[in-house]
Parts: sequence; C-alpha cells; structure tokens
Amino acid sequence: MKNTVLITLMTLLIHTGLSAQTAIIAHRGAWKNTNAPQNSLASLKAAIDQKVWGSEFDVHLTKDDVLVVNHDHDFYGIEIEESTYQELLAKAHPNGEKIPTVEEYLKAGMDQKVTKLIYELKTSRVSKERTLKAAELSIAAVKKMKAEKMVEYIAFDWDACLKLKSLNKKALVHYLNGDKTPAEVKAAKLSGVDYHFNVFKKNPTWIKEFKALKLKTNVWTVNTEEDMNLFIKEKIDYITTDQPELLKSILNK
Repeated sequence: MKNTVLITLMTLLIHTGLSAQTAIIAHRGAWKNTNAPQNSLASLKAAIDQKVWGSEFDVHLTKDDVLVVNHDHDFYGIEIEESTYQELLAKAHPNGEKIPTVEEYLKAGMDQKVTKLIYELKTSRVSKERTLKAAELSIAAVKKMKAEKMVEYIAFDWDACLKLKSLNKKALVHYLNGDKTPAEVKAAKLSGVDYHFNVFKKNPTWIKEFKALKLKTNVWTVNTEEDMNLFIKEKIDYITTDQPELLKSILNK
C-alpha cells in the first residue's frame, strides 16, 4: 500500500513538473524556417516533425458549407465565403497543394499523438449566423474524424466560443479577443484564453489570475527572444509563435 501511494505521488510530481514548463504552439504550422506554405499540410507535418506541443490552423466556411484551412479570407485572391470549394481548387499553394479541407487536415494530424491540433474558427464576414454554423459543422467534423482528444478550439467570436462549448461540454475552448476578464471567462465555463501579448502586457496580473482560476493561458504571436523570455518567466502555459525553433532553443537552455 505504501509503495502504491509513493508511486502515485512521484507520478503526480513528474506530471506537475512537466506541465510547469511553457509549451510551444506553431502558428499556422512550422513555415517561417521551413519554406512550407502557411496552413498547409506541409507546414503541419513540419510542426509535427519538430514535436512541438501544438500546431495552430485557421478554418473558414465556403459558400457551399465546406470547412477549409486558410488564414486569410481569400485563397490567393478567391474569396472563400463567396466561393464554392470546387472554385477554390482553381488555385494552389506554391508547393502545389490545394486548399485543404478540415477533414483532410485532421486526417493528416491524426497520424501521430504528440502534437495537438489547435483549431481556430475564423469569424465570418458575411454574418453571425455563418460563424455559428461554422461552429456547428466544426464540432461535427471533429467528431466524425474521432479527433476530439487531439483538438482544442480557439476563436475571436465570443458567441462562437460559447456555441462550441455548448455543443460539446468536454471540448477545450479558448477565447482570443482579449476583452474578457479572468472572472468572465471562468463564468462562461471556457477552458482558458489565447490573448495577444499586448493584452497581457497591459494587464500584468492576468496570467496569475487566470491560473488561480485554473484556466489555461496562451499568448500570440510571440516572435522575439525578449518577449519569449518575458512570458516564460511569467510561467504562461503556451506560447504561439512563428519561430518554434527559436522558442525551443530558449526552453532547452
């Protein structure tokens, strides 16, 4: 019995120690130093190859209700929300890849168990209804792909965050916009926040306040060594960066 208790305590200490270190999230995959297009399957693979904690990607809804992965509202000049998926296939990334659907992207990310898939639901420029429909379809797509354990959601739209959480109470959902206090995020039963670094700089107590409420903290998009060291010192949970290689070298010092 004593041995069992000792092993349990040691396991908890090990996991506590591991979780205390800031983790790396590659912003739009690992692209800046790999020459892979942002939000491409190639940049996802590069992030996975680097064994970062997470790889962020951006999701839009096409005119014919297909979820696709791309940061901008247009794909090389074709407006995503005003176009069908087939129309988007007229263009390609410089490496020849077509715009990936969410299902294609998730399938590629599910070939491993190390790197989490950080699913950013983009806010529709057409209507609130389209944003919320994208939230519904996102939950359905992740469930269909059996990717629930690998996916965490982020969104700028507060109502979208609430919608995602209402559709799957076990989903990990983090708010991006930076205008909600720790108490407000806790009351909404979200999992945490992913705020721009200037938000945390203007509210220097928030990281500790979020942590005290057992909410996760992430900061974007941190690309300088100075800011990386600042947030590591603050013991933030995650840093989202275009420079995962630099951040890894700092954490490994």
